[in-house]
Formats: sequence, C-alpha cells, structure tokens
Amino acid sequence: MTGGTSHQPGSLVLRGVRYTYPDGQPALSGVDLTMAPGERVALLGPNGAGKTTLALHLAGILTGEGTVTVGGLTVDPADRAGLAEIRRRVGIVFQDPDDQLFLPTVAEDVAFGPANLGLRGEQLRSRVDGALAAVGMAEHRDRAPHHLSFGQKRRVAVAGVLAMHPELLVLDEPSSNLDPAARRELAQIVAGLPVTVLMVTHDLPYAYQLCPRSVIIDAGRIVADGPTGELLGDAELLARHRLELPYGFSVSPSVAA
Repeated sequence: MTGGTSHQPGSLVLRGVRYTYPDGQPALSGVDLTMAPGERVALLGPNGAGKTTLALHLAGILTGEGTVTVGGLTVDPADRAGLAEIRRRVGIVFQDPDDQLFLPTVAEDVAFGPANLGLRGEQLRSRVDGALAAVGMAEHRDRAPHHLSFGQKRRVAVAGVLAMHPELLVLDEPSSNLDPAARRELAQIVAGLPVTVLMVTHDLPYAYQLCPRSVIIDAGRIVADGPTGELLGDAELLARHRLELPYGFSVSPSVAA
C-alpha cells in the first residue's frame, strides 16, 4: 500500500479481519485486502467461504477482530457518527432486490436513503434523477416496484444505493436470476459506474467480463489474488477451491477482464 492511498475516496483496506459466528463457527480467519479507488474486483469462492460475511464487515453490519478502513475512515461500531458515514460510503446491493424495495413507487424507494440524510427539494430530486438515469430506469420512476421484472428491480436497488453517492459499491451475486438481456444490461451499467466496485459472485464469466482483478476466498482466508484471466485460467486452482467455469467457456490467462 503506497502512502496516502488509504485516505483516497473509494479506497478499501482490511487488515487481519477475523469473525466467528455466535455458534462458534469461524467465518473469517485473518483477511488482508486492499483495493485502490476506482478498482473493480471480484470476490470469488465456494458456498460457505466467507464472501457475504466479509461484505457485511465493510459497512459495519458485522464487526469482528482486525480493522476495516474505507477512504481513511475506520469501521468502529462504538462510533455512531463514524458508522453512519461508513454506511453512506459503502453501498451494498443485496442478492434479492425485494429486500431493498418497499415503498409505493420507484422514485420513493430511490429517494429513501438520501432523504434520511436530510436532503430535500431540488437537491433530493437531483439525486433521484441522476441515480435512475445511471441505471436506465428514469421512465419507470412512478411505477410500483412489485410490477417490475426481476432485472428492473435489481437496477432500481442499484439506483437506491447510487443515490447515496457511495465511494464503494458492493454487489452481492448481481447476475443471479437474471435472463441474458438483463444480465447484459446490468453489466453495461456496472462497467460505466465511477465508483470502486467489489462484486461478490459465483458467476466466473461475469467476473471475467467486469473485473480486471479477482480475489478467491475459501474457509475464511484469501487464497489467491491477481488478474482475473490468470486465476480463471488456472484449472488446478479453481478445482482446489470448488470453482468451475461453465462447460465450453475458456479464458486467456494473458487477457484481463
């Protein structure tokens, strides 16, 4: 880590992060990870590897041992004001968009977060308009979320997070349950976002398409970190950590995503 990088907006630094669930099951076992501002990184791993547990640490939803720092601000559950700022900086889009959409219209859902920050009037409308435009959902602003397709709901969930102007966007299995067109549309949106992105996914082709760098986590430890093409081109590495490319899909190890 070069001097000063940890204080740049969008940077992420984890050092020695450990977490054990209340039932005694260890989930993270000393995770070290650094992301530079503007990076798009895929977090890969089998079920139960610790991917979602790690993602929840970034916004202070879970806290264990070690340190998590976003743009120079350290996650500290005892610091309520600091924790509120961390949760503004780190936007998590969960796997099921229905977990994030609960108001009568798309625009109201997208406005919910910034309104809680105290934004009102034209400033709030501008946030909502910008976020909906970024995900191609402006024309649906007055629709009820439950009338949208699954792919549209996911885009509205992304918009709701973008309206908070986060520095780090965490996408939890963003391609799951999407048809090919919705998958392509979301990829185009993610590729154009001017924020740091951590994509938690089982979808190796999606990681290859969107993330130049990937990190593999297994049994709560980072076991590989490098260019996505190189990691996905290593069949032995993938097999060792129960990851598989779809039949017939191949990558060139020399080509980054």
